[in-house]
Amino acid sequence: MLIRRETPADIDAIRTVTAAAFQRVDEAALVDALRADDTAWLPALSLVAVSAADGSVVGHVLATRATVDGVPVLGLGPVSVRPDHQGRGVGSALVHAVLGAADALDEPLVALLGSRDYYTRFGFRLAADFGITPPVAEWTPHFQVRALAAHDPRLRGTFAYADAFDDL
Repeated sequence: MLIRRETPADIDAIRTVTAAAFQRVDEAALVDALRADDTAWLPALSLVAVSAADGSVVGHVLATRATVDGVPVLGLGPVSVRPDHQGRGVGSALVHAVLGAADALDEPLVALLGSRDYYTRFGFRLAADFGITPPVAEWTPHFQVRALAAHDPRLRGTFAYADAFDDL
């Protein structure tokens, strides 16, 4: 498998992989809406996993612009892996790659709503440990943050995803 930045030729494949991974169209439509949002979309942080065997897109990860009390940070997701490639390390490789890319871009932190069992392996901890609150209080047990090298521990407050997440 090779991980690289998304190209325009990948867009349809990303849509297909995302819809298949989530068994619904909402997540694929979210990716399209984020791609159309110039304030949220960060091309350097939209990565695909490509099969070494046939060159097909088998996974996708995305980090988009978000904020903590107006300070720019990142929101991670969705992370999508084609069902026939799940359980093979594709998702883990994508998350590691996007975190490395975000760190290289001097982003302070990445936040997400997801499984604590899965994301702690990448260094994510509960957002509350950082003084960051989710936009929806019920998310607190599953809302996590990964601090990057440029993180300033004084960064605290309420997290806000890009506007496209509000339409889910």
